[in-house]
Amino acid sequence: MGSLLPLSLLLLLAAAYPGGGRAHRRRRAQVQGSGGSSPVPSETPAAFWVRLRPEFKEVQPGGSVWLNCSTSCPLPEYSSLSTQLPRGQTHSGPGWVAYQLLDVRAWSSEVRCFVTCAGETRWATAKITAYKPPRSVILEPPLLVGNEYTLRCHVTHVFPVGFLVVTLRRGGRVIYSENLRRYNGSDLANVTLTYTAPARLRDFWKPVTCHARLSLDGLVVRSSSAPITLSGLAWRPASKALASSSIAALVGILLVVGAVYLRQWPLVHNQSKESRVSAG
Repeated sequence: MGSLLPLSLLLLLAAAYPGGGRAHRRRRAQVQGSGGSSPVPSETPAAFWVRLRPEFKEVQPGGSVWLNCSTSCPLPEYSSLSTQLPRGQTHSGPGWVAYQLLDVRAWSSEVRCFVTCAGETRWATAKITAYKPPRSVILEPPLLVGNEYTLRCHVTHVFPVGFLVVTLRRGGRVIYSENLRRYNGSDLANVTLTYTAPARLRDFWKPVTCHARLSLDGLVVRSSSAPITLSGLAWRPASKALASSSIAALVGILLVVGAVYLRQWPLVHNQSKESRVSAG
């Protein structure tokens, strides 16, 4: 009986204070929520930005370029540049880093700048395009061989050749066009397009031009030659030979006719004199 007395007292106390345990738990929760041991999430990762300028840059093949990576993060933890292009010098200041890229040979290169701030990483992208418009587009005077004429168009110092389309026009109408996708070199190149067509009288005196077009993902560069006319056939070597042969043949005929005439001249002259004497 004596041992049951303390247990009875405990049961009476629990019945008198039914919310004691819950109140104690609430107080613990309130202390943990207001004590400040759990840091408030930072707003920095959601606010900072990264920029890479210029976003688009055009250079000649083999040239160099500077790109500036800047950020609004006050204390960047990490900054880097991702590219396959060779690197040169690097300069930096508060909130920015400038990178030099050398010997740009690929016609299109993508560059990324990464910045880590307060544990979050962001990046910006720039695109570099390397190309060289033709130094010149030259259309040779046509060459006549037999009953066909040949046109040759020279496109000099152009890059990238694989994106080049060369077109011949006669009287404003396309007579031949060729793309050069099969070429994938990384250097400046010269291109010669040769086209042969039958010589027709209706095509003479019409202007012929050669056109070169580079199409680089929205960037289109055009160049063209000075116009020529098919009447220039007589001034090409083959035509000169043909003309010389014709002239030689004509001169030979004239010489033969002249020789015959001179040989017959005395006979005709004597017959004319005899006719006058008889009439007298």
